[in-house]
Amino acid sequence: MATVEECRAALEKLVEQFDEISDEDRARHIVERRLSCRVTDLDVTFYGRIHPNGLDPFKDAPPENGRPAEVRLTIGSDDLIALVNGDLDMGRALLGGRVKIDASLGDLLRLRRLL
Repeated sequence: MATVEECRAALEKLVEQFDEISDEDRARHIVERRLSCRVTDLDVTFYGRIHPNGLDPFKDAPPENGRPAEVRLTIGSDDLIALVNGDLDMGRALLGGRVKIDASLGDLLRLRRLL
């Protein structure tokens, strides 16, 4: 089991990876959405926001406006790290039940193009 700090570092790396996506691809596939990433084995949730300019850093506290995330990811700590490092395929993880994404169909299709 990974630590909270290792998960936080993985999410920081994910933010950096999103910065590498071209402006054209971000404009075409990303709309503004609030995100949550629940790490089940650590019982911690991180909150972020994705938008055409990139992915904001994840925080430990929910947004002050109290609005729920439109895209909710549920994952184990080791799987989060493996996913961000490219050692775990998102499609296989979803089909195998290791990752759960709760989002609208439109959001899932947009995110699929970026992952």
